[in-house]
Amino acid sequence: MIEFLLNGRTEKVDHTDPNLSILEWLRTKMRLTATKEGCASGDCGACTVITGTPDQAGNIQYEAINSCISLVGSLHGKELITLEAFQQEPGHPVQTGMVDQYGAQCGFCTPGIVMSLIALHAQREGRAIKDHDIMEALSGNLCRCTGYRPIVDAGRQAMTQFWAPENDDHPAVGLASNRARPELAKIRSDDVTLESGNGQRYHAPASLKALRNLRRDYPESRLVAGSTDLALEITQQLKTLDHLISVERVAELKDCRLEDNELVIGAAATYQQFRSPLSALWPDFDAMVERLGSLQIRSRGTLGGNIANASPIGDMPPPLIALEATLVLDGPEGERSMPVEEFFKGYRQTDLQPGEFVHSVRVQVPRENQRLFIYKVSKRLDDDISAVLGAFRLTIENGTVTDCRLAFGGMAATPARALNAEKALLGQPWAETSVAGAIAALATDFSPLSDVRASAGYRLQVAGNLLRRALLASGSGQGNPQLMVTDYA
Repeated sequence: MIEFLLNGRTEKVDHTDPNLSILEWLRTKMRLTATKEGCASGDCGACTVITGTPDQAGNIQYEAINSCISLVGSLHGKELITLEAFQQEPGHPVQTGMVDQYGAQCGFCTPGIVMSLIALHAQREGRAIKDHDIMEALSGNLCRCTGYRPIVDAGRQAMTQFWAPENDDHPAVGLASNRARPELAKIRSDDVTLESGNGQRYHAPASLKALRNLRRDYPESRLVAGSTDLALEITQQLKTLDHLISVERVAELKDCRLEDNELVIGAAATYQQFRSPLSALWPDFDAMVERLGSLQIRSRGTLGGNIANASPIGDMPPPLIALEATLVLDGPEGERSMPVEEFFKGYRQTDLQPGEFVHSVRVQVPRENQRLFIYKVSKRLDDDISAVLGAFRLTIENGTVTDCRLAFGGMAATPARALNAEKALLGQPWAETSVAGAIAALATDFSPLSDVRASAGYRLQVAGNLLRRALLASGSGQGNPQLMVTDYA
C-alpha cells in the first residue's frame, strides 16, 4: 500500500495496477478532471501537476511534473496538488493574472500552464523572477492557440504578488509557507509495495540493501526512477509491465557530493538536483541541461536513467565520456566500476549483468587549462531530442592542444569518442588548420544513419561545425566568438 497527500487530504492506495499513471488515476479513480491528457508522452504539459517531496529536514520541495508519465506508485510519502486545490475565492495570483491578461484561449492547456506558473511562484523564495525563469517554467507547456504573449504577461503579473491562503486548511497551504506537513511525517518510511489483482507489482525499497535483495530475487524486474522514458512503453506502446522496482526512495542513490577531486552523483539524482553542483565545476552543463527535456521532465528524470537507457541520442553520456567519468555499478555481488564509455556495448545494449543497477557517476573536477564545450543540435530550442550532441574536453597550453577527448551522440549506435579526430588535434596548435584536419578525420570515425531527425550527411557536417564552433567560442579562431556561445538552437 502507498500513502500520500492529495490536495491536503491523506490518501491510501492498494490493490491498484502499478502501470497506472498519476493522470489516469486522477481522472478515472478520483474524478479530478482539471488535469488533462494531451499527448501521454510528457511533451505538451496539459497534464502538469505539482508534487511536494520532503527533504531530510522535513521541508517540502515543490516541483511541476508530467502526471501522464509519472506512475502512481511514485507518490508514496509525497504531496500531490492539482488545479482543484485552487477552486476557492480569491484565487491564486497566477489565476488572476491569466484572467487579467487574457491568457486563456481554448482552455485545454490552461490548467497545466497555471500549475507550471504556480510551481514557479512557490519557488521564488524572496528572489526576483525574471522573464527567463518564466520561459523555462513554460517550456514544457504547449499552447495550441499560440497565445504565449498574454500567458507570459500573466506570469509577470503573478510573480510580483504575494499569496497566502486564508486559513491553514487550504489544500495547498504548503505552497505558500514552504513548511513541513505533519501529515507527511506520519507516513511510513520503510519499504512499500503496490500490487494489482492481476499480479502486477511495484516495489519501492527504502535502502540500498533492500534494493540489492530485490534485484537478486527478481533479476528480470524493470527498474524505474523518474519513468520519463519507461512510462512511454505503457502509454505509447500499450505494454503492461509485470514487475517494477523503484530506486527513487533509496537515499544512497540520490546523493550528490564532492569527494576529493570528484563530484559523485547518485543514479537516482534528478537533473534539477545535480544541475547546479555539476555546472559549478563545468559551466557548459548548465545551458545543456536546460535544454534537456522540459522543467517537468528535469524534475523527474535521473542521471542513471539517462545512462542505463543506452539511447544513442541520450544527452548526458557524451559529455560524461568526454570528462572520463567513472560509472559505478551495484548489485547482489557488490559494486564494480568502469569508464562510462565502456558501458555501452551496442544499440541499447549495456554491460549491466543480471541483477545489477547503476549506482552513481564520478566526475573529475577541472584541472588547469581544461575546458569543456557542449553543443546540442535539435529542431526546437526547448523540449526536443538531439539530432547531434558534441562534447569536447580540451587542455590547451601555450596555444597547443596537449590533451583532448571528443565525444558525440547521434553519430553511431552508441555515444562514442571520435578517436581519429582526437589524434588529428593532439599536439597541434588550437587553430583553424588543425581543426580542419580533425573535421576531415570525423568521416573515418563515424558513418551516421539518416532518420527522421537528420540525414547522415547533415550529421557529419554539423559534427564538424561544432568543433569549429568550439574554436570560435574559445576566442582562438576568426570571427566574433560571442556570436557562437549563446545560440544553442
